[in-house]
Amino acid sequence: MRLGILKKVVFSVLPFLFIGGPISELRADEFPSKPVKILVPQTPGGASDALARIVAQKLGEKWQQSVVVENRPGAGGNVGMEFVALAPADGYTLLMSYAGSHAINGALYKNLPFNVERDFTPVATLAVLPFVLTSKPNAPFKSAKELAEMGKTKIFTFGSAGNGSVNHLLGVMFNTTAGIKMEHIPYKGAAPAMQDLMGGQIDIVFTSLPSVAGSIKSGTLQAVAVTSGVRSKNFPTIPTIAESGFKDFDVTPWFGLFAPAKTPPNIIRKINQDVAEVLRNPEVIEKFNSQGADPFITQPNEFALIVKKDIQKWGEVVRTSKAQID
Repeated sequence: MRLGILKKVVFSVLPFLFIGGPISELRADEFPSKPVKILVPQTPGGASDALARIVAQKLGEKWQQSVVVENRPGAGGNVGMEFVALAPADGYTLLMSYAGSHAINGALYKNLPFNVERDFTPVATLAVLPFVLTSKPNAPFKSAKELAEMGKTKIFTFGSAGNGSVNHLLGVMFNTTAGIKMEHIPYKGAAPAMQDLMGGQIDIVFTSLPSVAGSIKSGTLQAVAVTSGVRSKNFPTIPTIAESGFKDFDVTPWFGLFAPAKTPPNIIRKINQDVAEVLRNPEVIEKFNSQGADPFITQPNEFALIVKKDIQKWGEVVRTSKAQID
């Protein structure tokens, strides 16, 4: 008799002992019950920071909890990424990442303290946005085609946020595509590269469209061409590199949220669904568009496939560039 009672008790509690069972679901239903942190591994003012803050505000309103954006730059994003990789896997610490750091750093850095695929779980994409080839308004070229033609007899310089950055690798890709040899000038961050571009010390910089949208609109920078395969609907007058005869040139980096590995799948699903709802908000769409970005909604498994594909693609570009950081 006692054994029968014991069996009933044991089998009645078993479902609550497995992750993904009722206890896990209850946690997801109650999430979040305290403030959530979105960590941006870059300095304030860039595309990652701007997009994270727009989404954080709306998530905070939806969740009735503070969603705090914290900047923790350093080592090409690795400082902030390591912080999130080591954070509790409970959904309360999220990483705002993008193709630049998440798909490139694994091939670029020899001794990373984390593994970009093993130590993070893709949660939700936020946006895609093109980079833009920029120059001073008085530059001798007005199109990517003219830059390519003049680059066969003149060595132009292009600045970047550092060896292996997206800015650098886009220059490598353009050199290869156009058959020219622009000289790479690495800086410690995108801001000083843009300062030297404005000062006339270098000829061009590939940079994210949101970071220079104001300068393009005011006319202090010339937008030569966007890196996406089609024109940005937010800046339709800027031609694409593809239009200049390089039809296969198409680079449109994604931005998205990651959680530490082993975060419960149902919490990942909840955040993904709530982010998708935020991205459908007309106010958010307008704010993203003003930054030159387009909202991009995916499921976690779709996002994981995108990350995997981009790690392979950008890894090849890194190896072609021979960039390496210890």
